[in-house]
Amino acid sequence: MSTAVTQGIRVSVESVYVPEQSSPRAQRYVFAYTVKIHNEGTEGAQLRTRHWVITDGNGRIEEVRGPGVVGQQPFLRPGDHFEYTSGCVLTTPRGEMHGTYQMHRSDGRAFDATIAPFTLALPYSLN
Repeated sequence: MSTAVTQGIRVSVESVYVPEQSSPRAQRYVFAYTVKIHNEGTEGAQLRTRHWVITDGNGRIEEVRGPGVVGQQPFLRPGDHFEYTSGCVLTTPRGEMHGTYQMHRSDGRAFDATIAPFTLALPYSLN
């Protein structure tokens, strides 16, 4: 699991390999990741956009940007949390993801909440 805290916003991510959707012979490796975003600060914040950097086992990098997460732009009051699960498909059995969520305060201030790097890997494939 990876965890980072930025201006009171804690982002934790855990990933799992999804064998029933994967096909190693076709170089298709599917991973699911669950993100929990918890506002541990004293001010509310809304998640407006996401930016992911996905690196496969060959060092190929793909960047993904877009509004919100899973079709939502949650507003987190102090003490609130939001959790969702999404997925990623790689052509290699290992990779890594990291990124940021752009958060906006009620007064218009914006900041990037860090998503710490986390590993995408078949079970028992890491040394």
